Amino acid sequence: MTRRTLQRHRLSTNKKRGFTLLELLLVLAILVVLGGFVLTNFINVGEGANADITTTQLNSLKGNIQMYKISNKEWPETLEQLRDGPSDPAKKAQFNAILSEIPTDAWGKEITYTLNGNTFELRSGGIDGQLNTDDDLVVTGP
Repeated sequence: MTRRTLQRHRLSTNKKRGFTLLELLLVLAILVVLGGFVLTNFINVGEGANADITTTQLNSLKGNIQMYKISNKEWPETLEQLRDGPSDPAKKAQFNAILSEIPTDAWGKEITYTLNGNTFELRSGGIDGQLNTDDDLVVTGP
């Protein structure tokens, strides 16, 4: 190869180095779109995990309520009775605490307990934290 053809060869290869602004913008746009999909899916997975945790807490609380019923021959009137014992002083003297503290749902909100005769309902407000909406998590017993 002569010196002149070598210089032409170097000039032609130098022109092909690097990316154009259009190519960089296209790659950046693709990365932004992919990031949006990943972020959206990541947020949904987190909320689903919180719902699963809360459902597990509600079922565990249901078991604690049933233990209270077996020990005291009556349903607790409030969730606090699982921690503090029955309101009757004679029964309270023989009571062993079932819970050390009343749990909250995965979003840090209070779990509601409603007793209707021989059945009860445990309810969490769900993602929005509002009771009696479509996203509420509910466990009933017995």
